[in-house]
Amino acid sequence: MNTQLENKIYDTIVVGAGISGVSAAYHLKKYSPKADFLVLEGRENFGGTWDLFKYPGIRADTDMHTMGFSFKPWNSKKFIADGPSIMGYLNETIEENSLKNIIKFNMHIESASWNSEDSLWELNVNNKKLNKLEVIRTKFIQMCAGYYSYESGHKPFFKGSEDFTGQIIHPQEWDSSIDYENKTVAVIGSGATAVTIVPEIAKKANHVTMIQRSPTYIVSYPSEYKILHLLNYISPKLAHKIIRLTNILRQRRIFKRARRSPKLVKDYILGLVKKELPDFDIEKHFTPSYNPWEQRLCLAPDGDFFESIKINKVSIETEIIDSFSEKGVQLDSGKLIEADIIVTATGIKLQNFGGISIFVDGNEVDVSKSFIYKSMMYTQIPNFINTFGYINASWTLKADLTSKYACRLINFMDDNNYAKCLPEAPEDLEETKGFLDDFSSGYVRRAASIAVKQGNKKPWINNQNYLKDIFEINYGKIEDNSLRFSEIFTINSYLYARIGITIHISLFGLLYLPSGNNLYSKSNSSKARIRKFFKISFSFSASREPN
Repeated sequence: MNTQLENKIYDTIVVGAGISGVSAAYHLKKYSPKADFLVLEGRENFGGTWDLFKYPGIRADTDMHTMGFSFKPWNSKKFIADGPSIMGYLNETIEENSLKNIIKFNMHIESASWNSEDSLWELNVNNKKLNKLEVIRTKFIQMCAGYYSYESGHKPFFKGSEDFTGQIIHPQEWDSSIDYENKTVAVIGSGATAVTIVPEIAKKANHVTMIQRSPTYIVSYPSEYKILHLLNYISPKLAHKIIRLTNILRQRRIFKRARRSPKLVKDYILGLVKKELPDFDIEKHFTPSYNPWEQRLCLAPDGDFFESIKINKVSIETEIIDSFSEKGVQLDSGKLIEADIIVTATGIKLQNFGGISIFVDGNEVDVSKSFIYKSMMYTQIPNFINTFGYINASWTLKADLTSKYACRLINFMDDNNYAKCLPEAPEDLEETKGFLDDFSSGYVRRAASIAVKQGNKKPWINNQNYLKDIFEINYGKIEDNSLRFSEIFTINSYLYARIGITIHISLFGLLYLPSGNNLYSKSNSSKARIRKFFKISFSFSASREPN
């Protein structure tokens, strides 16, 4: 038995040591210094996505001044950072804030069970290093396990895949042993992963063909922010704040314009693509069937994706796949795309809470029947916060807000001697749409059946708006009409309260009751008087039930 972990009760457990988990740990240590907490990570290293994915060119799909933490400036010249740079940034954050000893690796949580009698969570944890099951108890859970399965990506069935004589690899399973130098490669998909991996592979491969069922919006973006160099000479902290605010406002402005004037934004994006590839069939290969920001825009740092097409290292096929064959990919048109390696960049599989089963008083929670509160708490699950970042902006913006709110909530409960908090939806709350119904990406549509519900009014709406959330999450009241709290009431305090109330009422009644049915009347014996008042007082005190 691991007595250090199993024989104590933690104030909170942070699940996951990716960007969200590191943010949670930093904020807890700074803003909730009295909280006794741990970060449990199922894998053997921190970093989450940035440690998991190893495919060539792995990078962020947004700028690092908003993807980085609010409390740690991103001072690199890179505007769009690669995976190793992000891992280095996270490592610096952990080291600078002495978070390493708080993180426990190889601790895979299989289930979490809430017990209302004790107001505690019990986590069934598989300690993979010791190969044993441990039970860890905590008052609160901060879920930072991401939103997709780390075990496997989305792998649609392709007829004839067993006939292909080369390698078939999903980017989520990429490892350094894969040799694509001077090889012919087919990449299936058109999302952020495909747009990242294609130009990078093309540097060494003989040729790369991107096969897409439908196009996506691709925007060229500078890999470095030149004004940052000048501002860094003045003040790195000031530079970070200016550029971060500028990019937040820019992201919001573009998203709002895309929703209000989709055709205008669509024409603008396609106009930029036409400048990059004037002799290319833009209508067929770069014009999606959906409007901008109904799915995430794909970034091409310094236009690398377009450059690889210009030099004939990359070609695009926009068509339905019929099957795989011995030599490659057979299209519906009958055209064969020959390949030595097929990369299936077909997306991720969404899941709730890192695949952890959640139980409340012995009943497994079906998240799809819950309403979301402030985009982070659930009507069926007490003492629980889940971090889910923005789809239309940097994930970390929301992660930082959620971490700050968690500290405020934990401190508030501690100050007021509360043991439990649970969002409670009003009777007139109506379901309007799913949590991410505004987005049409394949991975979102595939997970619609497991998504939490959204309401028709605050705070039951998923804003996807950082500027609104700053005020509603950071500065809004903790105690509102939607969040119900219960006091700490131990068995001992409960017994003492009952005894005290009983004695008080009994003495009061014996001494001060008026005449008529006066207990001092001759018709009542002393024993009867005592029995009657103890009966009254016991009934009164019994109404004081523990939470």
